[in-house]
Amino acid sequence: MAAEKQYYMACLDLEGRSVLVVGGGRIALEKVTGLLECGADVTVVAPKIRPELRELPIRRLARRYERDDLAGRYLVVAATEIEALNASVSRDAARRSLLCNVVDDPAKCSVILPAVHRDGPIAIAVSTGGASPALAKRLRDEFASQIGPRTVALARELRARRPGAKQRFATYDERKEYFERLVEEALS
Repeated sequence: MAAEKQYYMACLDLEGRSVLVVGGGRIALEKVTGLLECGADVTVVAPKIRPELRELPIRRLARRYERDDLAGRYLVVAATEIEALNASVSRDAARRSLLCNVVDDPAKCSVILPAVHRDGPIAIAVSTGGASPALAKRLRDEFASQIGPRTVALARELRARRPGAKQRFATYDERKEYFERLVEEALS
C-alpha cells in the first residue's frame, strides 16, 4: 500500500491578493465568501452566476474560463461541476506554478482547503487530506466548541505581549518558554 499523501499545513495571507474562482454556482459562492472574509481580491469567471454572488464585492467575467484569466493570480479555485473544465484549470495553474484548489478533487489540487472555524484571532482548521470533508467539518465543530470568550481574550493579550517579549528575551527558545508558561497559567 502506498504511503498516504502528507500536506504541509500553512495559513495564507490573502489580503489584497488576486484570486480567481472559476464557476458561479453554490460551491463557488461558498468559496468566494471565505476568500472575501480573508481580504482577497476575488474575480469570478462564469457565463452565469448565482444572484447572491452578484451582491458581493467581486470582479466578474461573464464568460467561459480562458487560460489567460490566470495572469497575475496568487490562487485559483476551480468550483464547477464540469470535470474536464476543472482538470483544465488545474493543468493551466500548474504550468504557471500557481496554487490551485479543485473543489472535491484533491488529486487535481496543489492546495487543499481545510474546514475552518474563526473566532477573533483564533482559527481552527481541520483537514483529512481530502479524504472526507464531512469528517473534517465534524471534527472542526467539535474542536471549535472548546473555544470561548476567555480563549479569544487570551489570544489577543498574548499577541499584544509579543513585541515586548522580543525586546525582553534574546532568543526564540526564551520567548517560547515565556509564552508557554503564560498559556499554562491562564488555562489551568
